[in-house]
Amino acid sequence: MSDKPKFEVIDRRKIKADEEQDSQQTAGPGEGTASAPPPEPASARPEAGAGPRLVVNQPKPETAAEPEGEMPPAPTAQESHDQKAAYEASAQRLEDIVRAQNPAAGAQPPVTFEHLVQQFYLSAMIQMGAGTPEGQQPRVDILGARTTIDLLAVLAEKTRGNLTEAEDGILQSVLFEVRMAFLELTKMISLHAMQTPPPPPQAKK
Repeated sequence: MSDKPKFEVIDRRKIKADEEQDSQQTAGPGEGTASAPPPEPASARPEAGAGPRLVVNQPKPETAAEPEGEMPPAPTAQESHDQKAAYEASAQRLEDIVRAQNPAAGAQPPVTFEHLVQQFYLSAMIQMGAGTPEGQQPRVDILGARTTIDLLAVLAEKTRGNLTEAEDGILQSVLFEVRMAFLELTKMISLHAMQTPPPPPQAKK
């Protein structure tokens, strides 16, 4: 069995339904002599607000209704609408708290496609060592940078024909810049690897 961790997506709607069913079974008056089933231990029941969590070699219970590896069903349109409304109300309360503590701060601008592209750009450049304080050794995550650049390429492919001319221009310019930076960095890494002498062979015992 592999020791590699895996992610398990927990369907909160299913947990909520199970909890309501449990409460209905235990809330009614005594029916016959049948006793209510013992509650599950706290360690065996996922928390209602847990969301996705990292699971390491944890087998699924035999009573699980969803086969292993399958995603929970997509939310309904009503569920998505209600969740979006609750999210926006919560975000507005948070903004009101921040502005109350700092009256000089204006309202946060709405998030746009440009912000998304800029976030990918900053992530890729930081992974390639940009922004390192002077005098410190740059920490480069070249494989992470490649993944971020590939995500930008996926974004460009999936939004093709659905962007304004300005949005497409920003995306293509950013993609060009991060790819050029990646080429320069990988060239330096290759030259350094060629100039570094291999380790001496170990003497056989």
